Amino acid sequence: MKSFKVTDFNAPLAEVDEPTPSPAGTQVLIRVKAAGVCHSDLHIWEGGYDLGHGRKPLSLKDRGVALPRVMGHESVGEIVAFGPDVTEADKHGLKEGSVALVYPWIGCGKCATCLADDENMCLKPASLGVYCDGGYADHMTVPHPRYLLDLKGLDPVTAAPYACSGVTTYSALKKVEKDFDTPIVIFGAGGLGLMALSLLKAMGGKGAIVVDIDARKREAAEAAGALATVDGKATDALEQLVKAAGQPIRAVIDLVGNAATAQLGFDCLSKGGKLVMVGLFGGGAPWALPLIPIKAITIQGSYVGNLRETQELLDLVRSKKIAPIPVTTMPLAKANDALLDLQKGKLVGRAVLTP
Repeated sequence: MKSFKVTDFNAPLAEVDEPTPSPAGTQVLIRVKAAGVCHSDLHIWEGGYDLGHGRKPLSLKDRGVALPRVMGHESVGEIVAFGPDVTEADKHGLKEGSVALVYPWIGCGKCATCLADDENMCLKPASLGVYCDGGYADHMTVPHPRYLLDLKGLDPVTAAPYACSGVTTYSALKKVEKDFDTPIVIFGAGGLGLMALSLLKAMGGKGAIVVDIDARKREAAEAAGALATVDGKATDALEQLVKAAGQPIRAVIDLVGNAATAQLGFDCLSKGGKLVMVGLFGGGAPWALPLIPIKAITIQGSYVGNLRETQELLDLVRSKKIAPIPVTTMPLAKANDALLDLQKGKLVGRAVLTP
C-alpha cells in the first residue's frame, strides 16, 4: 500500500510503502480510485487556522490531529473486502467491486448528536483524512459500510468532491433555502463556489451573484451560470452588488471566510438577512456589534454536512443530471504539487488525485 503522509506540519508529504491493511470488525477495505484535494487539506498540512486580532493561531495538534496522517476526505473507492463482523444488512446492497463515495465526517457514534444523525457535529470527531487516515493512498479502510454511498454509475473522479465541497455547499444552501426566490450572494468561485452555483440551480434557486478577487475564477463562475460577478477588491464592490441584485439582498454564503469577505457580506445584507459562514481562510470578525441587532442579521456557521444530506446530494445529482465542476486530475505521486498549486491559487475547480 502506498500513501502520502503529513509527517510534519508545513513539510513535504512523505511517500510511504507499507502492508495493505486487512479490514477488522465492521471495517471495509477499498481501493482508492479518486481523492479530491480540498482547501481544508492546506490547513491540516499547515497545522492550524489564523484567528486574527493578534490571537495565537488555532493549533490542529492541540485539537487532536496527530501525525503522521494520511489526508484526503473526498474519496471514492472500489470495495475490496468487508471485515468479519459486517452483516448482509450492514452492506445495504454493496458488494465487493461496488464503487462508492466515502462519507468522511464521522463522529464517536454514541453521543446524542451522532444518534441524531449529525455525526459531523460530534464533539469527539473521527473524521477520515483529518483525525484518521484518508484517501491520499491507493487503499484505505472505512469504519462501517454505512459510510459508503453507492455511486451507481457516477464518475468517480468528478463525484469525489461531493464528499466535502458538494455536501458543504448543499448544507449551506439549505440554510438559506427560504430566500431562493431572490438573488443570493456567494463569496468565492473556487471548487465550492462553482459547486454551489450548479446546486443552487438544481434546487430551484433564482441564481447567485459571485464575488471573487481572481478574474479567472470570476470567468469560471460566469460560465457556470452566475447572474453576475464582482471583484471583491473593487472600491465600489458594495455598490456593484446592490445594483446587480436589483432588490434587497437577504442571503449571503461566504465560502472564503476572511475579514474582507465577512465585512462585505455583512454590509450588503438587508435588514433581517442571513450570513452563512463556511470558509476557513482565517482572520477575526470585523463587524460593528451594534449593527448586528440594528440590522437584525443572523450570522450562522455551517460545517460540512451530515450523512443524510450527502445521500440527498447524490440523489439530486442523478435526478437533475447536474454537470460536474471543473476537475484537474493528477497522479497520486503528485500530491505535493497539487497542494502547492492550491496554495498558490493556480487551480480552477478541484484537483483530484488518481492512484
